[in-house]
Amino acid sequence: MTVPHPPRATYRLQCHAGFTFADAEAIVPYLDRLGISHVYTSPVTTAAPGSTHGYDVVDPTAINPELGGEPAFRSLARALAARDMGLVIDIVPNHMGVATGTNPWWQDVLARGEASEHAAVFDIDWGEPIVLPVLGTPLSQALADGAIGVERHGDRWWVVAYGEHRFPLRDEDQADADAMPLRDLLARQHYRLAWWRTANDTLNWRRFFSINELAGVRVEDAAVFEKTHALVFRLYDEGLIQGVRIDHVDGLTDPIGYTRRLRERLGPDGWIVVEKILGADEPQPAGWGIDGTSGYDAMELIGQAIHDPAGAVALTDAWQDLTGAGTSFEAEELAARQQLLAWQFTGQLERTVAAFADIAPDGTTPAMLRRAIERLLWVFPVYRTYATAAGAPATDAAVRDTARARVAAHLPPGETPVADWILATLANPAGDRAADAARRFQQLSAPIAAKAVEDTAFYRYGRLLSRNEVGADPATLGISPAAFHTVVTARSRAVPQAMLATATHDHKRGEDVRARLAVLSAMPDLWRTHAARWMTRREAQGIAAADRYMLFQMLVGAWPRDRTDFAERIKAWQQKALREAKRHSSWEAPDAEYEAAAAALVDTLLADPSFVAEVEALLEQLRAAAEANTAVQVALRYTLPGVPDLYQGTELTDLSLVDPDNRRAVDYALRERLLSDPPPKLALIARLLAWRRDDPALFAHGDYAPARVTGPGAPHLIAFERRHDGRILRCAVALHDRRACSDTLVAFASGVTHPADTLFATGPVWLDRG
Repeated sequence: MTVPHPPRATYRLQCHAGFTFADAEAIVPYLDRLGISHVYTSPVTTAAPGSTHGYDVVDPTAINPELGGEPAFRSLARALAARDMGLVIDIVPNHMGVATGTNPWWQDVLARGEASEHAAVFDIDWGEPIVLPVLGTPLSQALADGAIGVERHGDRWWVVAYGEHRFPLRDEDQADADAMPLRDLLARQHYRLAWWRTANDTLNWRRFFSINELAGVRVEDAAVFEKTHALVFRLYDEGLIQGVRIDHVDGLTDPIGYTRRLRERLGPDGWIVVEKILGADEPQPAGWGIDGTSGYDAMELIGQAIHDPAGAVALTDAWQDLTGAGTSFEAEELAARQQLLAWQFTGQLERTVAAFADIAPDGTTPAMLRRAIERLLWVFPVYRTYATAAGAPATDAAVRDTARARVAAHLPPGETPVADWILATLANPAGDRAADAARRFQQLSAPIAAKAVEDTAFYRYGRLLSRNEVGADPATLGISPAAFHTVVTARSRAVPQAMLATATHDHKRGEDVRARLAVLSAMPDLWRTHAARWMTRREAQGIAAADRYMLFQMLVGAWPRDRTDFAERIKAWQQKALREAKRHSSWEAPDAEYEAAAAALVDTLLADPSFVAEVEALLEQLRAAAEANTAVQVALRYTLPGVPDLYQGTELTDLSLVDPDNRRAVDYALRERLLSDPPPKLALIARLLAWRRDDPALFAHGDYAPARVTGPGAPHLIAFERRHDGRILRCAVALHDRRACSDTLVAFASGVTHPADTLFATGPVWLDRG
């Protein structure tokens, strides 16, 4: 045998100092026994010291010594190859970590400015010194307080702030560093120390979203591309890795050009998937030279399938009646986009306006451009478009049309032509200056969407939290089987080897939390009865109604058998939720009193025997349907066209919360023991992985043929076939309530017909290999 191409099934591992390559190697026999073909790791390049995720890369040319370095990485690759297994790594082309003083490239740029050999790596506007927003006060106050000084380390003088931040001094200033007035010395540097609160307005280099510790990389530059990818190419050429997952591809200047260049370097056999969130009706990234996305769109599709759209009105009424919230998700998203653009991206917005002003028609003022750009960003229907100086892909046209239709209602009378001109520039940014303006708009629209939707509106709108997931549209509760088949058919034709995921290191809540909460879409009245009673509890009245309502959902959704550390986990989630919502607290200005009151409510509820009994009684009513949803998620993930990914530890019940809770240590010894006598979820995963191992061609290349379903249960049943070279896999799953599928016939394309009662006599999933 040889390592399968494409991967048959991947297993995502979060590597860090507490789980190294040696730890990964130790579980290779278990993963092989389970049926995994490829280990898929978080970034392996050198990250900031102590990083628990690896996305804050400080040296892209070396493997992280905290993970064991290159020798341990090679050992892991050899152990996998010995079992005909492979390795896929996460790569981070968009940004590098610059906070800790351990990034030698960034430090050299600070010391030498544009003369640095690494200056072209970072996306810096060089018209002024590099703004470093690290001070706790304005510079004058920091100097008066003695918070800044110079110290000698080794043979060089350094600027030191607060005794921990160290910044290099120019070579020209080394001789007089200790004698020169400090303010004068600072004024001579290639950087400017600034109060952290000014970052959103004054930053003159691109960062990752609103994170000052991550600086954008100009990977569109051919030399920078080679420099930052040399290690990846070497590992691939040596056969140590078989593919890559590209982090935040939409942050790049030219994502399509980048992925096509990467494909040229890796050749046809390298498996390439991108982290990309698709907007409603946004097509798959076909023609990019990649195998597809890393699975958020699959997670959204399967998530919609297990939700009953019939519950939308009742759940909306409950949310509005019990919390007083009168807004839709669309309204929450719009407000969040408006606020985040004004609060966190003013500097980037102003530079975008200036770039368009540089090429604007006569009579178009900067204020007109600012209004039009702002309002386009308020309503932009996807993360971004993909225009370059060479033009825009045809798929951008529908996005521009939607943006044009949406923005009109927000513009002052007579200024629609300004927005039209901006959209026309995005359609054809001919020339360097127009291409620069388009680049700036496109690299601003993506973080606005991410921060406003995922990191703000998701924490404000709580109709049903199982729909507030990365890549999801909370405004849509569920999907019909017919629409499901339409999406899968299109996906299978465009990107048949894309990743299939239902859990990731970025998910907001675990896949089995979502499966449990999804049951409420089919039982909205039951949920309202409980929620209405809990909302009136006296001790809860000091907390905003929306915050209480979402807390009750999370308690029900994540309630574990063993509640030993549950209170602390929920309180950590709650604090993050409150700060991300930015209404009663925030990361920038935490409200300690409100957060403490919210945490006290958690403690009170979990210490109340009557509340505990009510929750557990409700869970018993939801249990069978929740377990059915779990089985449906597993079955679809492993049978739909694509490459299924299993996020670490989720082969058992996954009741995790948002990160870092979803990155906790995994008990692999337990999982290996259970594999001999597996519980239902693990048993289904192992069964389907064994089938994929037995007949990889059927799963990798089999077509997708929806079955014809007739009868009253049709809205509650998804059935299809996969066919290849005379072999057939038939799959049917009952949604929401398999009892609704009675008196329903399922006619597969191959001519086999079954009554649904026969298919689902023992459970929600029916599988047959013909």
